[in-house]
Amino acid sequence: MKRSVFVAGVALAALTTGWAIPAMTQSAASPARYTMDARTMSGMAAMGGGGGMAAAMAMMQGKGGGAAHELHLKLGSGQAPTGTAKADHFMPSGAGLGASVPLTYTPGKGEVGPAGTATPKGKLLLFWGCGEHAPPGQPVVIDFSKLAKGQVPPDLYAAAVNIPEEWRIMPSNSRTYGEWPNGLETKAVPPKSSLIGAHRIASTYAPEISFSLDQDFMAPVEVKSSRMPSGAWDMRWQGVGGATGYYAWVMSAKEGPGREASEMVWWTSSANRAFGGPMWDWLSPAAAAKLVAAKTVMAPSQTSCTVPAEVQKAGGEMMMANLSAYGPERNFSYPPRPPKAAAGWKPDWIARVRYRSTNMSVLGMEMPDTGQMSDSEASEAAPKPASKPKCKGLKGIAMRAAGLCE
Repeated sequence: MKRSVFVAGVALAALTTGWAIPAMTQSAASPARYTMDARTMSGMAAMGGGGGMAAAMAMMQGKGGGAAHELHLKLGSGQAPTGTAKADHFMPSGAGLGASVPLTYTPGKGEVGPAGTATPKGKLLLFWGCGEHAPPGQPVVIDFSKLAKGQVPPDLYAAAVNIPEEWRIMPSNSRTYGEWPNGLETKAVPPKSSLIGAHRIASTYAPEISFSLDQDFMAPVEVKSSRMPSGAWDMRWQGVGGATGYYAWVMSAKEGPGREASEMVWWTSSANRAFGGPMWDWLSPAAAAKLVAAKTVMAPSQTSCTVPAEVQKAGGEMMMANLSAYGPERNFSYPPRPPKAAAGWKPDWIARVRYRSTNMSVLGMEMPDTGQMSDSEASEAAPKPASKPKCKGLKGIAMRAAGLCE
């Protein structure tokens, strides 16, 4: 990613901090919670997922490899471990990860330091909505020097809807916590990995969790773009099975003296002024439906969007684009949730599996995907999730969207 465009991502990340998810701090009597996030990455997102230069060369040579798989597993419990804290996720054979992967947690292991405190310079121009031309009132211009002093324009961050059903598992809201990938595990998710089948999570600090999946990784979302005579960009993609909605953003920047970004541009496909927030994260089908109704997320039937000509004119030549296809979700519990659960219903454990497919590209420079890599090429290009740093601070929000941290 070009440095100035990356800096733009770091700066605009400050605008997404209004998104908060209930902490749901666990007590000893709370149900154990488990989350399994499965992401398909294509284009440059696959490179960010760990395929690196091998994956880039394979895509440029038309050998496929434009898709990679990524898993994030998290277990949180309100109980203290019996003996040493230990947890394993036993996978179906098709996952290609061996009999199991360990869920561990070492505070600070593999984490990067906080973002720098230097005051950003220049301006950020915000555009939104699909269309050949930006409507009156755009762009909204943000002076970074004022933003750094806390002078945020009113109604800049628009949380389109309240999404109370979303929750997150973190070390801070769990008495005992484990995750994968982690600082000790080096396995990569193979390109042909399949999640179909029985899954079991056994630990020393939570009841045994077991469920069976009938939903595999989502298909990759492939984006094609073409520049229109007006300077607008026409983005098109083939619909992804199981998608509950789409959301696109574009970043660009103009360089000033010293190659510093002087004017940065951020555009989103939202029909209203709603930047960042839940769209940077995983969305349940219920949350996606609310955001589609609010016209913040594009409907699952939509397969095109035009980036206004003014976005290209305001920014630099390189237009970094990201398209996310939010997917289905599977929920499990023990005992199984009754159809009309009482207000005080409390299972021993709850688990969810979330799916998403993302593509990152430079407009007009999409990676080809005309074939399949050989097994040796796939092995070389397979993402190595343990090598990625933890997402942290403002910089981490932009880096996570690019698949450069976790």
